[in-house]
Amino acid sequence: MSQKHRKLINDPDTLIEDLVAGMVSAHPDLICVEGDTGRAIVALNGPRDGKVGIVIGGGSGHEPAFAGYVGKGLADAAPLGNIFASPSPAQIMDAGFAADGGAGVLFLYGNYTGDVMNFGMAEEGLAEQGITARSFLVTDDIASAPPERASERRGIAGDFFVFKVAGAAADLGLSLDEVEQAAARANAATRTMGVALSACILPQTGRPNFDLPVGEMEIGMGIHGEPGIERGPAEGADAVVDRLLPPILEELACTAGDRVAVLVNGLGSTSLLELYLLHRRVAQLLEDRRITIHHSWVGEYCTSLDMEGASITLMKLDADLQAWLDHPCETPALRVGKPDVTRTARPRRHRDRVAQVAHSGDRTDLRTDGEVTPAEFRTMMQAGAEAIFGEVDRLCALDGEIGDGDHGVTMEIGWKAVMTAMDAADRDMTITDLCRVIADSFLSAVGASAGPLYASGFGAAGRAVSDRWALDTRALAAWLDGIAQGIAGRGGARPGDKTMLDAWMPAAEAAGVAASEGATLQDALIRARDAARHGANATAQMQSGKGRSQKLGQRSIGHVDPGAASAALLLAAWSDAL
Repeated sequence: MSQKHRKLINDPDTLIEDLVAGMVSAHPDLICVEGDTGRAIVALNGPRDGKVGIVIGGGSGHEPAFAGYVGKGLADAAPLGNIFASPSPAQIMDAGFAADGGAGVLFLYGNYTGDVMNFGMAEEGLAEQGITARSFLVTDDIASAPPERASERRGIAGDFFVFKVAGAAADLGLSLDEVEQAAARANAATRTMGVALSACILPQTGRPNFDLPVGEMEIGMGIHGEPGIERGPAEGADAVVDRLLPPILEELACTAGDRVAVLVNGLGSTSLLELYLLHRRVAQLLEDRRITIHHSWVGEYCTSLDMEGASITLMKLDADLQAWLDHPCETPALRVGKPDVTRTARPRRHRDRVAQVAHSGDRTDLRTDGEVTPAEFRTMMQAGAEAIFGEVDRLCALDGEIGDGDHGVTMEIGWKAVMTAMDAADRDMTITDLCRVIADSFLSAVGASAGPLYASGFGAAGRAVSDRWALDTRALAAWLDGIAQGIAGRGGARPGDKTMLDAWMPAAEAAGVAASEGATLQDALIRARDAARHGANATAQMQSGKGRSQKLGQRSIGHVDPGAASAALLLAAWSDAL
């Protein structure tokens, strides 16, 4: 096993908390933290009554995005997720409450499954509090889907331009509809292509999140390490620009006389020397086409930890887009013009803390026949957590082949939170109560796509056995079916889409058949375990139909889905525990 790369971090478990503290200590005149989660970075001089609130966000590891763009004239707040993982709904709601000025809140983020689910749940939560919130998805990465499926594209460095335009429109007092329309115009006028020369190193594992041999480059790489559209020998600066720029110009239909804004963005470990060489060639090609550069930004604006590589982004300007781009702002990572820095302080906007998990009501009618008592259930969950903890590196490696390489870390974070919460939970909780604890723990701690999926799965599973104190074979089958149906309902995946559902659904079906045949609980769980393992292995021959790996098309074939693999691990551990 190769040695881990050293990182200047402390405890991986407090990595994001340390990041938040470092940002606020470096920019105390611009930003602060609000809310119970400790993850909402808020502009001191941003939110104000009567203004549309602008909330941008996503996973950490892309610094200065996203919190670096919080400030007067740009974003009012940004919730910070874990490394490469969406913030949780609670973290997003903290940012939404802070940004709300009574005119509505616009969430802006890249088009990723986890972000869509978590921000969507936050919209629902704010609506319950009387706050109108909407989402706008940035889709600038032309390598991630063809033009006819542009709505499926990822949001990468083009976030920079879309956020800037939306922030300016809101700062000028436009309505929520108008701000959303401004963001849509910016997104339609923005295109990006990127190239990677190396993998990035995940801080928690100290290892690359995918394999890219020295001397090769990946064209169209995503900012989480997602594979692109082509891999080949590394080329020089001019040759790389000659690959990246023409597709951008073609999609934007740029012609002589047009004006554009240019972003040459480093992915974390690319020197400014190299970035300026790239810009030199961009400027040459644009001049040859008699296209005018209104303004350029060269540097690190949306990174991928310490990845070597760069992206090129163009925004085709009209009069409004240019004016919004030039509108003054002041944030930790970007200053344009001289904004009015008159303090507009107002009382902090609090939200009630999430209520503690309530115990089930009258328990006198709960059925007690069955081998899995709440105590046995706790033992099963502990065994599942330990199985995940022992396979973090393998799960990350599986994810690195078709995704962003963090699935093992994500599951570890989730199950650590579950174990902490269950240790603190009353010993007389029912299995339904404990399922609520698990669901809330995943939703609060993980974010990403696993957070909402497992929260929905365990929530549905608990409801499926709400009439029971202990589980017999039929109740166990109903509980497993609840997990599968909850995950399917939240994520919209189907068997065959190469997701965790390809393990959970066969497991639930196998347990159901076993129960109908009068099998013992142990036999039903063994059948579920075997079906999950078979289902997970079968994903290697599937083409991905959901999530980040969907963008890979046939390149996803030949790799086991990490979500299905972790599901099979859990079921195997639960079976062994009984």
